[in-house]
Amino acid sequence: MATVVAFHAHPDDEVILTGGTLARAAAAGHRVVVVTATDGRVHNEQDGVRIDELRTSAGILGAHRVECLGYADSGYGPEFYPDPPGRVRFGRADVDEAAQRLAAILRAEDADLLLSYQANGGYGHRDHVQVHHVGKRAAELADTPRVLEATMPRELLCRITDFTQLLRLPGPYEPDVVRTAYAPRATITHRIDTFRFARQKRDALAAHRSQVGAGPAARALGLMLRLPPQVFGVLLGREWFVDPATAAGPVRRDIFD
Repeated sequence: MATVVAFHAHPDDEVILTGGTLARAAAAGHRVVVVTATDGRVHNEQDGVRIDELRTSAGILGAHRVECLGYADSGYGPEFYPDPPGRVRFGRADVDEAAQRLAAILRAEDADLLLSYQANGGYGHRDHVQVHHVGKRAAELADTPRVLEATMPRELLCRITDFTQLLRLPGPYEPDVVRTAYAPRATITHRIDTFRFARQKRDALAAHRSQVGAGPAARALGLMLRLPPQVFGVLLGREWFVDPATAAGPVRRDIFD
């Protein structure tokens, strides 16, 4: 059996990008460790709420250990807020210092595989971009054998955006962001079927209650969380990765391939 460490920027990213994959790995007997760079607090939100939600979510997915590196959320958008008292926003963190924190976990776990992000951070969020840099450096420091970068097919996101615009619904990303988001389908090396773990992924996503909010996007999310697992699985039953050390070729069906 192997040990996989999934490194994410914020609580809830572990579900959105890798939830089904982590549940599948845990069900197969592999050890699953979830690490987030931040506790998800941008301003003065109630301390500990999002970390508690993360632990609940990770437990639903079957993770064996959950850790947070302790940085503050940098926020998304043009304004980069000052560091809060006594903490550093992850987007400003020293890469080597943060990588040493993650590398200590990788060494302690004798990790076989690190799940991280691509250089563009998926959709350009400064914390997601930083995950790429810190994850890459930590794998070097810890001599972790393999790294896979979580992604999505850009072409699929473009179709979803076109559909949501046609129906005048809130899309997951702005149209100008989608054009360079994540990865072209031809570069993806791993496509993981997670349909059998749709219930776990749905319930893990629901554990992040503080992120539901209000408005059209929140109503759309609430509707999605009420879907039967089979329908949820049809919509969100695949997850994708790029192996930065391997040229694109036949698509692998398991992260351990």
